[in-house]
Amino acid sequence: MNTHFSCVGCGKCCSDHHVPLTLDEARMWAADGGNVIVLVEGFLGNGLGLPVQQREHAERRSVVVPSGTAEAFVAITFAAYNAGRCRNLDEDNLCRIYERRPLVCRIYPMEINPHIPLNPAAKDCPPESWEQGPALIVGGELVDRELAQLIQQSRQADRDDVQTKEAVCALLGIRTTALKGDGFTAYLPDMGAFAQAIELAMAHPSAASEWVFQVSGPDIAEQLLDAGAQIATEVPANYTFIPLRAA
Repeated sequence: MNTHFSCVGCGKCCSDHHVPLTLDEARMWAADGGNVIVLVEGFLGNGLGLPVQQREHAERRSVVVPSGTAEAFVAITFAAYNAGRCRNLDEDNLCRIYERRPLVCRIYPMEINPHIPLNPAAKDCPPESWEQGPALIVGGELVDRELAQLIQQSRQADRDDVQTKEAVCALLGIRTTALKGDGFTAYLPDMGAFAQAIELAMAHPSAASEWVFQVSGPDIAEQLLDAGAQIATEVPANYTFIPLRAA
């Protein structure tokens, strides 16, 4: 399958999307006055919550933490919080920080997760974006070597940053995750506290703290409890649970 792509400047990919950030990008985003949302998902060491073929990728971008008597793998994403238009998009749909825009923006429309194939129908880009421009994928292979390097750079940053992200979460009192495939827990921390936590976490790394799981229903709770994991029992005070399963 061959795929062509050319940005037409519609600005749709820069609106209502929380853009994943590296640790350094999150620091800059907060320093520039932007908001960062923290999204968390995890799975157990026994594989609960994770398709087998995705395990290697998921483990490499996760930090191992205790949850009750179970071993859990928690993936933490710091993302630019964009409710509506991105704060850096001008009236002509041009990026004000184009030369230092986040890696994920540079990689678009490609996917970072190797288990998610590019699907033009799932993107916000209009049809003409896919009807013109240079070849992006030929015979199922990405042909832009520079773009491929950026994707690898983003994946490596995920792996390199995860321990510090967990330490940041500990300093902010973030310790509740969702089960991968069941949902996400989403936090909107105070940006002053967030920036300070990053500096402290980078200067003084710490051991992983214990985490608990927020679940969508009793069936998921039962599976986690049977595996020895700890379940959140209190009404969320500092996060929102975003379910992924159909009601």
